[in-house]
Amino acid sequence: MPQYLVAIQHPDNYDPSLEGEAMIRDIGALNKEMDAAGARFFAGGLESASRAKSLLKQPDGNVSITDGPFTEAKEHIGGFWILECADMDEALAWGRKAVAACRVPVEVRAFLKIRPNRKIT
Repeated sequence: MPQYLVAIQHPDNYDPSLEGEAMIRDIGALNKEMDAAGARFFAGGLESASRAKSLLKQPDGNVSITDGPFTEAKEHIGGFWILECADMDEALAWGRKAVAACRVPVEVRAFLKIRPNRKIT
């Protein structure tokens, strides 16, 4: 079954301490609903983007490591679900519920379909 990423978009200055009991309850209920439907493959929350490390290969072959996200943006992924859904329409239905539960925008993207015989180098 195809897999989809439902990514929660937090503003750059998001403060998780402001998440109220209602939001936590709504997200928990959504997780239970996803589990009951057999859709939730994996889910996780992420630390703030300010705690990220970005790695970039340099022309000399070395890899530089810098603090913070790779791109400067006003929003960053704060958490995500990986769902197994029949199609994009089903994934979008879960995305709508995620927007309501999390009270922030979400992004829904399909994982690439990699052919089983394809060599990854």
